[in-house]
Amino acid sequence: MKSIIIGIILLLSASSFFAQNSIKIIIKNNRSKEPLIGATVQLKGSSIGASADETGNIELNNIPNGQQTLLFSFVGYKPTEKILIFPAAQPDAVLTVFLEDTGEELDQITVSTTRTSRNINNVPTRIEVISLEEIDEKANMKPTNVAMLLNESIGIQMQQTSYTSATQSIRIQGLDGRYTQILKDGFPVFGGFSSGLSVLQIPPLDLRQVEIIKGSASTLYGGGAIAGVINFVSKEPSEKRDISLILNENSTLESNVGVWVSQRNKKIGFTMLGAFNYQHPYDVDKDDFTELPKTTSLSFNPRLFFYFNDSTQLVIGNAFNYETRFGGDIFVINNKPDNYHAYFEKNNSFRNITTAEFTKKIEAGELKIKQAFNYFDRSISVPNYFFQGTQVNSFTDASYLHKTDKHTLIFGANVLYDSFKEAADSSKIKRDYNQFTTGLYVQDNWDINEKLLLEGGFRLDYVLDYGVFALPRLSLLYKISDKISTRLGGGLGYKTPTIFSEQTESLAFKNVIPLSANILPEHSYGGSFDVNYKTALSDVVFLSINQLFFLTQINQPLVLLQDAGSTDYFQNATLPVRSYGFETNARLVIDNWIKLFAAYSYTEVKAEYISGDNKDIPLVPKQRFLFNLVFEKEHNFKWAFEGYYSDKQRLTNGNYSPTFWELGMAAEKTFNNIVFFVNVENFLDVRQNRFGQVVFPPHNNPTFAEIYTHTEGRVFNGGIKIKF
Repeated sequence: MKSIIIGIILLLSASSFFAQNSIKIIIKNNRSKEPLIGATVQLKGSSIGASADETGNIELNNIPNGQQTLLFSFVGYKPTEKILIFPAAQPDAVLTVFLEDTGEELDQITVSTTRTSRNINNVPTRIEVISLEEIDEKANMKPTNVAMLLNESIGIQMQQTSYTSATQSIRIQGLDGRYTQILKDGFPVFGGFSSGLSVLQIPPLDLRQVEIIKGSASTLYGGGAIAGVINFVSKEPSEKRDISLILNENSTLESNVGVWVSQRNKKIGFTMLGAFNYQHPYDVDKDDFTELPKTTSLSFNPRLFFYFNDSTQLVIGNAFNYETRFGGDIFVINNKPDNYHAYFEKNNSFRNITTAEFTKKIEAGELKIKQAFNYFDRSISVPNYFFQGTQVNSFTDASYLHKTDKHTLIFGANVLYDSFKEAADSSKIKRDYNQFTTGLYVQDNWDINEKLLLEGGFRLDYVLDYGVFALPRLSLLYKISDKISTRLGGGLGYKTPTIFSEQTESLAFKNVIPLSANILPEHSYGGSFDVNYKTALSDVVFLSINQLFFLTQINQPLVLLQDAGSTDYFQNATLPVRSYGFETNARLVIDNWIKLFAAYSYTEVKAEYISGDNKDIPLVPKQRFLFNLVFEKEHNFKWAFEGYYSDKQRLTNGNYSPTFWELGMAAEKTFNNIVFFVNVENFLDVRQNRFGQVVFPPHNNPTFAEIYTHTEGRVFNGGIKIKF
């Protein structure tokens, strides 16, 4: 009997020890508080584990009694663990675990271009973000400027406007560069006369991310944002001192040096970027004309941050850039001109932008006051012609943000002054102008519920000499499920006229007469619809796909015409320009070290005012395809292979360019605080002079073909980055 009782006690003890427990878990992002579909939990020291379902929930079963350690993980997030005692005191309770993202996934980025610092998942306006990782990769290839960074984004095209000086503008969805609003930290000081060199004078070395809105954003930033907005967002200082140096050399005879320094304490911080670039004149096809001009540029961008208290901050910055570009006949550049070797094109420019931004948090709101002043001077010299002008513009903006449970309201007003003046000896025909714009705007981000979010805005601008512009805008985000979301948005836009465009830039503004009194502003309407799908295919495989459809129409488009005396003048067309199409983006991440990105775009840009059946706008490829495959072990090595396909492009004479592929490879290796990198860009050596004649006689006064692809061909480069 005694032995039976002992046996029963042992049996009960064993059953108690091996008792099976369950727990319900939901794993969320620590910032957005959204469930992480596909996140995993593992019982340490066992094979027991589970993944979050499509609602973000997990039920983990067969957990033994006693103290147990649970491991939580998800692609792109820092793993964490929790120690729990089983049986639980409240067995029906749901355990919520928050994971901190590592910044690897685009969906966890906070954006500011819509004036509300929100997680990109909760912004009804469709925004694309180029992350710091991508910026660093492209900075290795081209530390001089952001042109390559943007050109390798689907739906964005860098349009070269001068063969010998390599000046460029930014097209979004095929529309002329004058319709793209360029911002630096939210300041719109790169338009008008200065826009022709803007993209070449923004170094990528101090950027944290680039935020892109495609389609009309005039409600947010006023006239000029018909095609979209590109906001270059700068890094801010941290308490840990950050000092880095980059040295780069490439096969096109260019040398680059860049220095970045930042640090802060409780009351003050600073950032400083210094960059110097020197390009020897480069004539790849030995026809005596430069594909890359002799260039010297110097940039110096310091910023001071004052942290008066937890709620008050002041940021003061200054961006200085000086640049000389000397292209044309290589003999002239080398100071050996004669009657045959006589052509040249010189560009000298000076730019200085001063900014100030004051932020004050007030209970449930935030007051922000911004001020910018831009001075830009540029001269252009070609044989028997000289042009020089100065642009001065200022931007003042005051806004108040107020948050409630469901709404984020913004009320604001701004004033923009833009003045251009030609030098006295520049031209017999002066094309000076002054534009003064005042605007009032209101915006509401309404979180109707967890699935439905609405962003509505209205701007009222008054432009001196052109009148009042009313600009409504509406965007809707609907989260169909945790995997699928969709956005629908649209708005109106306008653009006040100036003589500065891609076409006049390519002419160096020669023989372009001032705008007549009957020229009207351009008006636009546009919209987009997109569907986003994201899922975890396994514990280590993450997939996201975005499908976008877009339409923009510009009424009363400003068109450059030429009279019988070869004088160029602008006129409003009676029929519109229309851009429409779609973009497909896909991203696959495997175990956070293999990443594949692929994108395709189809773009139709029709100018209804063009006579005949073919109304395609010149120099717009209807189809583009790109991919980027990256193998990366963080803080160890990275290897990337990328490719770009461009469809044929209609030329002004009615002919079409050939189609072409561009391929490139990049590699870097990290040793503690030193990174060595090498790249080959366009290793198939695609360049326009391989497809046909680019320079047309006479040699001493040539004309040039329209530029539809690279002119410099294959480029090798390598260098070193050092962190101190």
